[in-house]
Amino acid sequence: MGFLDFLAKLSVFIPTVNKPARKPSLYRRLLITAIVLILYLVMAEIPLYGVKTAQQQSQIYLYQVIFATSTGTLMELGIGPIVTAGLILQILVGAKLINLDLSQTEDRKKFTAAQRSLAILFGLIEALAFVLASRYWPYVGNPLTGSEASWAIRIGVVLQLTFATILVLIFDEMLQKGWGVGSAISLFILAGVAKTIFWDLFGYTPQLGQHVGFIPNLIQSISNGKLSSALIRNGLPDLVGLVGTASFIVLLVYLQGMRVEIPIASQTYRGVRGRVPLQFIYVTNIPVLLVGIVVSNFQVFRAATQALAGTGNIAYKVFDKLTYYLSPPRGLLASIEDPVKLAVFVVSWFVLGLLFGYLWVEIAGLNPREQADRLIKGGLDIPGIRRNPKAVESLLARYIYPLTILSSIIVVGIAIVADILGAYGSGTGILLAVGIINQYYALIAKERALEAYPILRRVLGEE
Repeated sequence: MGFLDFLAKLSVFIPTVNKPARKPSLYRRLLITAIVLILYLVMAEIPLYGVKTAQQQSQIYLYQVIFATSTGTLMELGIGPIVTAGLILQILVGAKLINLDLSQTEDRKKFTAAQRSLAILFGLIEALAFVLASRYWPYVGNPLTGSEASWAIRIGVVLQLTFATILVLIFDEMLQKGWGVGSAISLFILAGVAKTIFWDLFGYTPQLGQHVGFIPNLIQSISNGKLSSALIRNGLPDLVGLVGTASFIVLLVYLQGMRVEIPIASQTYRGVRGRVPLQFIYVTNIPVLLVGIVVSNFQVFRAATQALAGTGNIAYKVFDKLTYYLSPPRGLLASIEDPVKLAVFVVSWFVLGLLFGYLWVEIAGLNPREQADRLIKGGLDIPGIRRNPKAVESLLARYIYPLTILSSIIVVGIAIVADILGAYGSGTGILLAVGIINQYYALIAKERALEAYPILRRVLGEE
């Protein structure tokens, strides 16, 4: 029995959610989705038992945006374990290192079961790493034995974080199996970005004599007669960031509506002609997401090596440099303070973004070969091209690879410029949020159409 089979069998011990016998109405599913969102927001405010507020280490900004985390609470790990588990298995399957055909029901069930077990395993490992590195408590000497907290408290924190990971997994299954709409993973990311943007706008906590939020600071600037202090601030929300946020949201909405259409003809329906639309942003936000995950992991490794061995060890110095030069700047002033860091950040993100964009298209089955195979199996032809896989693949490659490169450059460029201008919620957060909102809009529109015209369920094979 292989490791994947072992993980799949292990999932029987993890609580699961069954599909509803009859699919609830759209409004009921929206209500359940709202309840799940509220539970997440509540969990993001419940502090871990045994961890004092003053002892919590500040959360890493990019890590917090991508994984919807909240420092010192039940959502300390957020969706990180689940996203990491799914991403690793998807890469292994796409690279043919795991022999699974996700178009087959049994293989898809095995993949899902293994992903659940691996997510809990990653949650346990991350919780152990935080506790063993004495993330929440001061220590003298070796953190394994010199932590201020007792072993009972430390084990309790591990159990709390693991339990929270199981709850997030259950929430995601509830929504995806038909009790709600969309997925909890996307929903929590969107909520985290929205909360960050709201705080950047209205945060009222004074910091170094200034209010964090743009609106309170603007009111303070007007009362003091110094409007220039609201125009641009170092590392804090300002007018430049607000204009940048609004501009990039509009730009992303426009770009996500663009399509590149390929003419096709159906052999099944007597040569009926149509068009297959390819998204202009072909790689969606995947390159930026993967780059963000890599940088976030460098930040986590930096914190772990510092806690375990101090700042003098080689591992800490390496991760400290990687974290510094690859982390996004927080605003225009922070960007121009260190031109070398800015140049390294821009070049490295573009290089990694192009690399991840290409790899994702190849691994996720979006490459010309896979797309040509789907067209031919679906009984579709491209007018003027003989019905040959290689010929169809060659034509599709003229569209797909340029779209991959161009869309990777665009999404990474938007994320970089947004971070340089100090966009609220970060450039990565805006990309993720706009993409998720677009998915939810399309999903809800589809569900409303299915409820209005039930015969469409039969046509789409959903009955």
